[in-house]
Amino acid sequence: MKKLKVAIVGCGRISVSYADAFRKLSDRVEPVYAVDRNFERAKSFANQFENCSPAIDISEIYGKGVDVVHLCLPHDLHAPVAVDAMRHGIHVLTEKPVALTLQDADEMIHVSEETGMKLGCIFQTRYNESVQKLKERYNRQEFGKVTTARSYLSWYRPDSYYDTSDWKGTWEHEGGGTLIDQAIHSIDRVRYIIGSDVLWIEGSIHNHAHPSRDIEDTAEACIQFKNGCCYNLYSCNYYGFDSPINIEFCGEKGRFGLIQDMGYTWFGDEYTEYHEVNKSESVGKNYWGTTHVMQLADFYDSVLNDRPVSVDGLEGRKTLEMVKGIYLSALTHRRIWLPFEDHKITKEEVRQLWNR
Repeated sequence: MKKLKVAIVGCGRISVSYADAFRKLSDRVEPVYAVDRNFERAKSFANQFENCSPAIDISEIYGKGVDVVHLCLPHDLHAPVAVDAMRHGIHVLTEKPVALTLQDADEMIHVSEETGMKLGCIFQTRYNESVQKLKERYNRQEFGKVTTARSYLSWYRPDSYYDTSDWKGTWEHEGGGTLIDQAIHSIDRVRYIIGSDVLWIEGSIHNHAHPSRDIEDTAEACIQFKNGCCYNLYSCNYYGFDSPINIEFCGEKGRFGLIQDMGYTWFGDEYTEYHEVNKSESVGKNYWGTTHVMQLADFYDSVLNDRPVSVDGLEGRKTLEMVKGIYLSALTHRRIWLPFEDHKITKEEVRQLWNR
């Protein structure tokens, strides 16, 4: 089997998950470049692999036979770097969100189609065994018509979490707070399982416990899917502990859901749990999960066998659209019908909302 030559751009916190995946998938990939504006950080990552070279700028890897580049960058850099890489003949798998605006996401998708380069977006929690099992049972309509869904996230991100980063907790570079950083994975899992486009969104955002920051630490929303399911979302990151995420769906014949990575079903008094059987060892933060390696393997297979990407740019765009719809609803105090005109949110807009 041909080995893909891969590069990583951005060697910060999440890069440990990629180093672990590269080792586990060494039969099909060879890391050849680690890129970071902090050269020592790039060198530290590159030194873990035999033929991997450090670099400061992505332009240094162009024309060097790189097949796939992984983007682990501030969110506002996803679109310009992805577009540039694809135009230089490199397939792109970016961390979430796919971009900061829907217009940027559209450009990425267009360039992917134009160049023939594959574009994927990381939503690794879709690959959890319990998610896949519940999705299969939902598709078989075992729960009847699902009328409502909910996701509750109560985590802890103190000021020190933002103080150690020059882009986290900013509208300019991250594009928001708890919604686009933490809750986006819950939103994506709900949308993935429900398998329907969104009709409208109503939501609000608040900053209750991070007065030195302009981003939201709390968000709630009501999201109406076109198939009739009404989704209730709540997210906050000042709880004091990363409590297990709770996602639940209510159908005519039964309920089903997830408590973090554990799946469950309720049919009357009959309760069943689904635990991860093939769970791999966790690296990095516990909340990153253990399924990055599964999504990377899937993306590599799509490149090697020239098949569609499972979580492609369009999938990333649809989840981003839900996040941006909540923000727009909060800023305008109205229900947002899809599609809508998006824009890059500024801290000045949000300060007006909160009268700061």
